[in-house]
Amino acid sequence: MNSMARNRLADRIFRVVGLLATLLGLLLLAIFLWGLLRTGLGRLSGQFLSSLPSRFPERAGIYTALLGTVWIMVLTALLAVPLGVAAGVYLEEYGRKRRWAALLEINITNLAGVPSVIYGLLGLEVFVRFLRLGSSVLAAASTLALLILPILIVATREAIRAVPRSLREASLALGATRWQTIWYQVLPASAGGILTGIILALSRAVGETAPLLVIGVLAYVPFAPSQPLDEFSALPVQIFNWISRPQHEFGVNAAAAIIVLLVITFGLNGVAIYLRNRWRQQLP
Repeated sequence: MNSMARNRLADRIFRVVGLLATLLGLLLLAIFLWGLLRTGLGRLSGQFLSSLPSRFPERAGIYTALLGTVWIMVLTALLAVPLGVAAGVYLEEYGRKRRWAALLEINITNLAGVPSVIYGLLGLEVFVRFLRLGSSVLAAASTLALLILPILIVATREAIRAVPRSLREASLALGATRWQTIWYQVLPASAGGILTGIILALSRAVGETAPLLVIGVLAYVPFAPSQPLDEFSALPVQIFNWISRPQHEFGVNAAAAIIVLLVITFGLNGVAIYLRNRWRQQLP
């Protein structure tokens, strides 16, 4: 068998294996979603979304946890997005390609793969104990901002790197400064990719449970947060608490809460995919 025939055989094998893996993944996802919908869909109602937590499963709701999740999303975005985008712009447009820059880039990429519980321990020591923020919305949002910051930096750099070099050269040739070129040309051209990275990073932050548990986020909070220093609950923590209960009814409540969390996550991912496709179509 010559090399061309071996390459064709290997290509066919990889295609078959890839197709089987994709079908298996879709089948497992369909089974999971079917079981989840069958268990928790009937529990979803206006009463479930607007009720406070309770020790009686038929009265329990996710109102405080849902609002806590919204607070986390907003504050995490406010803390992480400006820093992540600014760091990505600096490293890609201003950072000199030296040995320390390559080392910094490798470390940022590695930080994106650090387990989330490590960020929880860091948030517990820095924000909860040292800064004395307690188990507040601000402490949780700061911890999750650190978690998604490497993802935002990498996504920003990749989006900026995809902008053609000729666009920068044309702007500079017309007399624009470097900052004007970045602000009026590079950032608008890479906005779709940057926004996609932001949404995907926030969708990861929404579903994180380990950092919230480590910093001491409560499962039962009888009020919705009204300011960043308030204690709060969140959907992942509420789901974890309900699943750990022995009563079957709390398991049904957890399934319904998981559906709500999945709707939020899938919605964010859907928006990210739409923006990414539109951005790719606009690229020359």
